[in-house]
Amino acid sequence: MARYTDAVCRLCRREGQKLFLKGDRCYTDKCAVVRRSYAPGQHGQRRAKVSEYGNQLREKQKAKRYYGVLERQFEGYFELASKRKGQTGENLLSILESRLDNVVYRLGFAMSRAEARQLVRHGHFTVNGRKVNIPSYLVKPGEVITLKESSKSLEKIKSVVEANSFRQPPKWLDYDRDNLVAKVVALPTKEDIDLPIQEHLIVELYSK
Repeated sequence: MARYTDAVCRLCRREGQKLFLKGDRCYTDKCAVVRRSYAPGQHGQRRAKVSEYGNQLREKQKAKRYYGVLERQFEGYFELASKRKGQTGENLLSILESRLDNVVYRLGFAMSRAEARQLVRHGHFTVNGRKVNIPSYLVKPGEVITLKESSKSLEKIKSVVEANSFRQPPKWLDYDRDNLVAKVVALPTKEDIDLPIQEHLIVELYSK
């Protein structure tokens, strides 16, 4: 399976803002964006005027990097979004937000989406009682996501869940914090997503 293997802090620096790809580190002075607030590479400190196309491309790249999705998969999500009723851009964000690894992150089982993706791949979660180890699995209303009983005693997971106890899950997820069980009550909408993504720029990019 193809995946990005370079330093993820370079991605944040390229977008000029924190994408919160490394969990705890992103909240400290060690964050690369704090230490070097310019793009990586030999010409990173140059101030170049960004074209309309450049703005659209950067918005697409930012969305991909937030959710840890590569180009071909992102194109597939856009095609799926364009076939659904409603606004294509909002449909795209809803699809990305419905990924199982993102749900695990939103529920506070991981400090980053990358960490959540690893937990899913290692088979720590079930959907409707069935083990699902595919991070890109798209959850649907009515489905129940549960941390496996054998995983509840793992110190790593317990410490992260405790550290994230303050985090409020989005309203489209009904979360039983005591039993570590969540039910999908609706598909996520634009209002449920707190990421600074201008989805209309992505639509404009693919419409060219």
